[in-house]
Amino acid sequence: MFVKGRIFAVVAGLSIAALGACGTPPLVPPGGSAVVTAAPSLGGCSMFPANNAWNQKVTTLRVRTDSNTLINNISSPGRTNLHADFGGAGAYGIPFKVVPASQPKVAIHYTAYGAESDPGPFPIPGNAPVEGGAASNGDRHVLVLQQGTCHLYELGRAFWQGDHWNADVGVNWNLASNALRPLGWTSADAAGLPILPGLVRYDEVAAGHIDHAVRFTVPRTQRGYIFPATHFASSSTNATLPPMGLRLRLKSSFSLARYHGQALVILQALKTYGMIVADNGSSWYVTGAVDKRWNDDDLNQLKSVAGTAFEAVDTGAIHH
Repeated sequence: MFVKGRIFAVVAGLSIAALGACGTPPLVPPGGSAVVTAAPSLGGCSMFPANNAWNQKVTTLRVRTDSNTLINNISSPGRTNLHADFGGAGAYGIPFKVVPASQPKVAIHYTAYGAESDPGPFPIPGNAPVEGGAASNGDRHVLVLQQGTCHLYELGRAFWQGDHWNADVGVNWNLASNALRPLGWTSADAAGLPILPGLVRYDEVAAGHIDHAVRFTVPRTQRGYIFPATHFASSSTNATLPPMGLRLRLKSSFSLARYHGQALVILQALKTYGMIVADNGSSWYVTGAVDKRWNDDDLNQLKSVAGTAFEAVDTGAIHH
């Protein structure tokens, strides 16, 4: 595993070499000029700076030369169309909780990737919602945003133990910083990315616009990652498989005329900001937050959008 000190993203058309040995990956990728606008917010906190990769429009980025191959391999195991991995009257999706600055901190005991985790304690209450519910045996993500400090705390495979959390992995994200994980390190997500900034949230959709890229999963990935991802979760050297951090964009030629409501807002975001490969899972599953107000009939419109309606855009080199 290659591990180097923390790196920081900047808006500049500079190469890493030009920035020196401790240089930082540019946010403006070689494939064109990403457009930076205001950052989305939650709980009075900006979801990372406006120039963060999650908040960049990708409408002008060039298409990767291997785009068609990557798209085909995402679809090859059988599922070929988009799927909203949230809804069901609040039964599906990844939950999150916003806590006040006064929230007491509790100890975090790491059970798997402690060496790649941030030390506790974290202000995560024992009643914080767990992905899949208290009895889940899945990823069991726990996401907590603390107001005032504007830090985001994310755990993976988390279990409340009466006075502390046991978790495989945990990260303390400073939402005022563009700092990435150390190279080669994981996070609560396989790609080493934050989870909450990439969720489709009901409040955004209800407001009529999503101003950030969206998290999604693919069944197979290669042993590599593209910034802002910092971690791979595969031993495959097959270059035709998508790397972690690969960014896709819904083609500008894809007509949205037949779509309405919640699905229309999501699809417009996929044209403007795109979606980022964040984990291995079901192909074309777009991740959203738990909310009882999702309209499943509305979201089911996404199932008519084929993966071939997307293209992979160039946001930088694949790191192995």
